[in-house]
Amino acid sequence: MSATETTNFTVRLDSRVKADAEKLFNDLGMTLSGAFNIFLHQALLVQGLPFPVRKETPNRKTLDAMREAVALADKPKKTAGRSKAAKRI
Repeated sequence: MSATETTNFTVRLDSRVKADAEKLFNDLGMTLSGAFNIFLHQALLVQGLPFPVRKETPNRKTLDAMREAVALADKPKKTAGRSKAAKRI
């Protein structure tokens, strides 16, 4: 059985994120380096990120409120009274 050759890899990240991740993985019984190795192995296994990456889509109520905000911004003087969203609250 041959020994695995390792190499160093440097990553820049927010110091708070690093500290929080180290605490999390320590609680799980592993190091940050070990967790990163697991991530890379999983990425290679699935040939991509090992979790879904997607853009969040607003729900119908949020989309309606966004459209209303745009309409109010476009015609501020023509709209009188409270907005539909404000009446629902």
